[in-house]
Amino acid sequence: MTLSSETLTLLVFVSLGMSVLALLLLVMSLGRRRVRESGPVHMDDAVRGIIEGQGRSMHRLEQALRRLAAEAKRQQGLIEAAVRHVGLVRYDAFEDVGGRLSFSCALLDDHGTGVVMTSINGRQDTRVYAKPVTDGRSAYNLSGEEEEAIRQALAQPREAVKAQ
Repeated sequence: MTLSSETLTLLVFVSLGMSVLALLLLVMSLGRRRVRESGPVHMDDAVRGIIEGQGRSMHRLEQALRRLAAEAKRQQGLIEAAVRHVGLVRYDAFEDVGGRLSFSCALLDDHGTGVVMTSINGRQDTRVYAKPVTDGRSAYNLSGEEEEAIRQALAQPREAVKAQ
C-alpha cells in the first residue's frame, strides 16, 4: 500500500498530537501521585523513555517522508519524459490514391520531445519515415502534415496524471 505524502504528513501530525496528549496524561497522572506522595513532579526514566521513543518514531517518519518526496520527484520526471501528447493527420498523398491512408503522427513528451512518423501510401508501395523532434522542432525538413501533427500534439492540454 502506497500513501501520498499529504496523507503521511497528516499521519505524522496526528501521531505527534496523540503522543503529546499521552505524555501530558502520563505527566499529570504521575504528578498527582507524586504530589500526594512527596511533592513536586520529577521526570523519571519512564517518561524519559516515552519521550525518546517518540523522538525515534518522529525521526523514522521524517526519513519515510523524505524517501517518499524523492520517489515522487523521480516519478514526476518519468511522467514528464513519457509520450503523453499525440497528434495525427490523415491525408491522401497522391491524387490517384484515395481513402486517406497516408498519415503523419507526432508522439511527444511534456517537453515537446519525441518523434514524428509519416507513412506515405501509394498504389505500389508504402514508405515510412521517422524524424526526431526536440522542443517541438526537428532538424529535418518537415512537411505541412508533419508540422500540423506536431502542432496538434503540443496543443493538447497538459493534465496532471491522476493517482489511482
